[in-house]
Amino acid sequence: MKPAAFDYAAPRTLDEALALLDGDDDAKAIAGGQSLVPVMNFRLATPARLVDLNGIAELTYLRRRDGALRIGALTRHATLEHSELVARAAPLLRQAVKHVGHPAIRTRGTIGGSCSHADPTAELPVALTALDARFHLRSRTGERVLEASDFFVSQLTTALEEGELVVEIEIPPLPPGARTAFEEYARTHGDWAICGAAVVVAPEHAAIALLGAGPTPRRASAAEAALLAGASAAEAAALAGALLADPWKRSLTTSLVRDALQEAGA
Repeated sequence: MKPAAFDYAAPRTLDEALALLDGDDDAKAIAGGQSLVPVMNFRLATPARLVDLNGIAELTYLRRRDGALRIGALTRHATLEHSELVARAAPLLRQAVKHVGHPAIRTRGTIGGSCSHADPTAELPVALTALDARFHLRSRTGERVLEASDFFVSQLTTALEEGELVVEIEIPPLPPGARTAFEEYARTHGDWAICGAAVVVAPEHAAIALLGAGPTPRRASAAEAALLAGASAAEAAALAGALLADPWKRSLTTSLVRDALQEAGA
């Protein structure tokens, strides 16, 4: 299959890109293209114009500011995978991104694109949910910042409004003594995962986010509370798994959460 005909624009600045997207229902932003191009090839999406963001250098960065890790939306998966800054500030991202597809996909895919696509079986949105990430959005009319729970709305749906782009993802500092782990199950290496878990564990802190447990990344709040109250990894994992109705996925998620918690030292 080939995509339907479309116009193409390659802005060099964020302001130019936002101007091209503003008020145009038939325009779509593209970066890595790992999600959009396949659906265009099947004509499940037929944008009249593609706005290629790859020339916007101001959206490609990794930096620490006030203790927080700030990631430009065009930062590639491979950059996260190999960054020592990410390894120190948000090791969970590095653990998660190694499960994303294959090296060729990680070379092209971007963190902003993955989050904007909002596939509930994608690794980075789940890891960012466990990390309490904040999403910085911008349009021609202004800026706003959303928590992960507000940004991810449903399957393949975010809170992004018309003409709005994710420009930065902010990850707050990890709690002192934090350890992290990421586990998932896919039928074949590099395929979409069926279930998974991202965890952050520290004294007086527990975060457990589930992959494939609903239409968005899902925090297992009861399991987190139990862990803080002294529950074992197995007991907390059972509470997390109970969020899934399907018996097989419930058992699989329980096992993955338990393994992740044990790896993180819970």
